[in-house]
Order: sequence, then structure tokens, then C-alpha cells
Amino acid sequence: MMLRHLQHCGHKPIILVGGATGMIGDPSGKSQERNLLNEETLRHNQECIKAQVAKFLDFDSKEPNAAEMVNNYDWMKDFTFLDFAREVGKHITVNYMMAKDSVQQRLNGTARDGLSFTEFTYQLLQGYDFLWLYQHKNCKLQLGGNDQWGNITTGTELIRRTLGFENEAFALTCPLITKADGKKFGKTESGNVWLDPKRTSPYKFYQFWLNVSDDDAEKYIKIFTSLDKETIDALIEEHKKDPGMRVLQKRLAQEVTVLVHSQEALDAAIEASNILFGKSTKEGLEKLDEQTFLDVFDGVPQEHVSRTDVEAGIPIVDFMAVNTQIFPSKGEARKMTQANGVSVNKEKVTLDKVVTTDDLVDGKYILVQKGKKNYYLVVVE
Repeated sequence: MMLRHLQHCGHKPIILVGGATGMIGDPSGKSQERNLLNEETLRHNQECIKAQVAKFLDFDSKEPNAAEMVNNYDWMKDFTFLDFAREVGKHITVNYMMAKDSVQQRLNGTARDGLSFTEFTYQLLQGYDFLWLYQHKNCKLQLGGNDQWGNITTGTELIRRTLGFENEAFALTCPLITKADGKKFGKTESGNVWLDPKRTSPYKFYQFWLNVSDDDAEKYIKIFTSLDKETIDALIEEHKKDPGMRVLQKRLAQEVTVLVHSQEALDAAIEASNILFGKSTKEGLEKLDEQTFLDVFDGVPQEHVSRTDVEAGIPIVDFMAVNTQIFPSKGEARKMTQANGVSVNKEKVTLDKVVTTDDLVDGKYILVQKGKKNYYLVVVE
């Protein structure tokens, strides 16, 4: 989002992918197995990242500030250790590197958390990236989260010491995004979202933003949308008058879902939301892809029945009280059905209803609703 704002102001964003880091594995010690990636996998990952970032930045424009993606593997792959030590290492003292907060925090931790040589030299690798981009791409500013401040300023120092102190480069960091409960966004944190629809469906993505707290909604709408200040201020005031309407969350969810996915994905997510929380039809159910269908009914009690039985046809009362345990007895199932309190795939049913394969959604699911709020997902196997 920071790059998006800067590009709108006429600056050229350069997205740096850490392919060289991927080649040496993850030095953080968090994974038990080294993530040694070959070049083919790195290139594939790079293209996937570019496709995601392209939702936010303009790569295709003929303007001089069209976004560009670079991979540090391209300039590091033929750089020998001896050359790196001579050309980069000699300009930055160990004293300078040791003084970094990130280094001190690790050194002052327990022995088990010690600092590997790879981690210690990482700031030199990132510093050299900045130097290379400064020389070859006229890059004057490096952006990152505030945990990157030490690494980025090593780059500004390396540029000055290598090319002369009249050469200026700059660092800009932003606070890491946290939720109201203090937890941060991150791929290792639970309850977060991915940009890839295969990992987080547009429906789940939409629901994530719709369900953030009031405090988070007020913060996130300023960070993750391109709405102007007047619009945001007006939304905040409207929200404060009636927080129950969740005006902020709804607008936030709409803006971010369209930005990351599309208007069509937003429309589908809203329609999927109405299945649980509003009026919907069997046609609405059948429009959902299987993943979204399962996301919508995540946490709903599941029952299982035999496909052979469904193919033969099951009277509705038997279906709910014999083949499944939706009702504890046939008497209760019959009574509620007579009272117009049972729906199959969002359609009210009567006692003469027979469940058949015509009732299958996505070829293997049947949705039963008992009363207004009790849903059961029957899986036909």
C-alpha cells in the first residue's frame, strides 16, 4: 500500500524479491528443515508474487514510473564469497554491525537463540541490494517494516562509504500491522488471511474484514484503502452514531475485497454471506464453488449418508431421524416438518418430500435447516 501511494504520486516502485536468500535457506531457525529452493521454483514464486502485487501496482504502463520487479539472485548468483568480502565486507566494520538493535537483541537472548553467521551477515546482503539498486536502477529510497530499519540503514551507510559521502540514500519504515488484541499479521499467525484465493477464498477474505473490531476497522480503512480523508472521516462519524450497523467494517471489506480480488468476487462473497445471514435460494447455493460452500458452512454440524441410499430415495422423516441424527426421533422430525420448520437446500419441505440425487449440491452435499438458525451439512458418500 505504501508503494501504491508513492506510485500514484509519480514515483517508480521497484519490488525486490529475495531469491538469493531462498537459495541459502531460511536462517531464522524456525523451520526444522532448510528451505533450499532451486532456481526454477524461485522463478515460479517470483511470477506468483508479481501477479499478486500487480493488483496494487501498475506494471504495464508506458510511463517512466511503471513498477518493476527484481530478484537479488540475479546479481548475487555469480558473486563469490571472496569478492563479496573484498568489495562489500571491507566497508562496514564489525563494530557498526554489532551496534544494531536487531543484533543486540539476539545476542542478549538465551544461548539457544544465539546468532548464526548467516543472520549476522544478512544485513550486509540487504545492504548490498540497496547499493546495487542505487547504482543500476537509480533507487534512492528503501521501504520496509520497522523491523528492517537496521538492515536498510546498513544499505545507506554502504552506499556512502562505497561511492562517497556525497551520495545520499534514504530509509523509510512503517510500523508492523497489529490487531486490537496485539497480535501481528503474519503467515505463521493463526486467523490471518492470504491474498491467494486458493489459500483464502474471497468469501473468507471478505468475512475477515467484516468481522474486525471497531478500533481495527478505523485503523485499517486508513491503511488498506485508497479512500480520501474526507470520506474516511465521514464513515467514522456515521459508524460512531450506530456501531451496530458496522458501516466501517462493511466499507472496509468491500474496498479491500475489490482491490485484492475483483468486483465480481465481492458480489459473490456478499451473496454467499446472505445464505447464512439473509434470504437465499437453492439457485444461490448452486452458484457457489465447493470451497466457498464449505467456507460458508465451516463449523456447521456434519452428518454422513450413503450415496446408494440417496440414489434409491429417502423419505424426509427417515432422512432426518434414521439416516442422520438431525432429529432425535421420527416424531419430532415429523412434527417440525408439518409446522413448516424444515428446509432442504433453502427450500421448505413437506412430509411427502423424498431426498434424491436431485438434491445434491456440488454433487455430494445436502443442506438441511431446522428452524431459523440451525443448519446441518449432510455429506453424501
